[in-house]
Amino acid sequence: MTANLLGFDLDGLAAFCERLGEKRFRAVQLLRWMHQRGESRFEQMSDLARSLREKLPGLCEVRALPVLAQQESADGTIKWLFDVGDGNAIETVFIPEYGDAGPPQGAVHPPRGATAAGGQGGAVLGRGTLCISSQAGCAVGCRFCSTGAQGFSRNLSTAEIVAQLWFAEHFLRRHLGHQARGLSERVISNVVLMGMGEPLQNYAALLPALRLMLDDHGYGLSRRRVTVSTSGVVPMIERLAADCPVALAVSLHAPTDALRDELVPLNRKYPIAELLDACLAYLPRAPRDFITFEYCLLDGVNDQDLHAEQLIALLRGHRGAGVPSKVNLIPFNPFPASGLRCSSRARVQAFAQRLNAAGIVTTVRKTRGDDIDAACGQLAGEVLDRTGAAQRLERLGRQTSPVPGDQAQPIVWQPRSEKNITPPRPLRSLPPEGAVAVASGGGRAPLP
Repeated sequence: MTANLLGFDLDGLAAFCERLGEKRFRAVQLLRWMHQRGESRFEQMSDLARSLREKLPGLCEVRALPVLAQQESADGTIKWLFDVGDGNAIETVFIPEYGDAGPPQGAVHPPRGATAAGGQGGAVLGRGTLCISSQAGCAVGCRFCSTGAQGFSRNLSTAEIVAQLWFAEHFLRRHLGHQARGLSERVISNVVLMGMGEPLQNYAALLPALRLMLDDHGYGLSRRRVTVSTSGVVPMIERLAADCPVALAVSLHAPTDALRDELVPLNRKYPIAELLDACLAYLPRAPRDFITFEYCLLDGVNDQDLHAEQLIALLRGHRGAGVPSKVNLIPFNPFPASGLRCSSRARVQAFAQRLNAAGIVTTVRKTRGDDIDAACGQLAGEVLDRTGAAQRLERLGRQTSPVPGDQAQPIVWQPRSEKNITPPRPLRSLPPEGAVAVASGGGRAPLP
């Protein structure tokens, strides 16, 4: 089988070149051509020896993912749907941040530091964030996540993870006119592993992809600008700290084990105390001096004043000293089958104010791309359930992971209004005050 060179970090590509009788510097040249210049044709890689250029096409290739669809939001967000074979698709989202003028209207986005409309006043692109996927589907099954509602199909390869960044970076450079202006600056300044899938459940493919993003011969991103988001796979947090400690974001979403067990089923295996211990152990190697905790606010479920006070006690009191934290509150993006509602703006602000008043840095994530299903938790878009998960939810009365051996079906596209997914049972409403007690050591008091 022909090797896809997008799947190699520098060490992997050097080993590949060595098998061809080539020295390590050839791997450096190849990385620069592929990732810095976006070149996929070996014959165009002019500083490679002619013999190597003639040899490579029979042994390897630079293979991009086929694009099934591209959508652009009114706020400038761009979403791509990529075909990864066997009826599976993944989504990747580019999130630009502009100056006060906002995104250009009906025009190709300007490069960072430049303006639209010929440089006369228009929108200025300040930062470009790419949200990429690590799995086709997701097995964690968080109750508020559209991807989890569709079940899990398979892990992505390193090449499929990197190909999302490779395509987006060089597509945007071309369409922003970087080549025409002679600009070499990256369009994508930040990468977040917050798309489809749980990155730390695909660690073997994730690690080389992260190393390539950080490599100066690849994308040259700093560790502060690459973020891995996890629902709490504790052993792999420990491995990431040792192997490649980039910025870490933890999908917390609840202040107690009783509630998190329902919202994030992985909590039943790795409860909150173990998760926070792993976060504390991660910090000495982390590029930042805090851990980001993501908290999706759900109306009447986890957004009350009691929940805010429990969250404050948890983050400030764990192991006596607490966990250095930043909390990112995420307004829920409703989708069929969730049975959940978004908290009101007033409730979101009240929750944030309570945390900030307690000395916990708290931000409210601005919703982006929700008109194209690109917002947080919506990265299943218009792809209908292809794993039979909906039928199992109806039988079991709750959201579950896919049954081993399920056969993935071809992707079916439907208008959103025609989806027919049976919602899972409703979550319990707010428990009485004091009904759940969480000790910093992990002890739990049962509900009465």
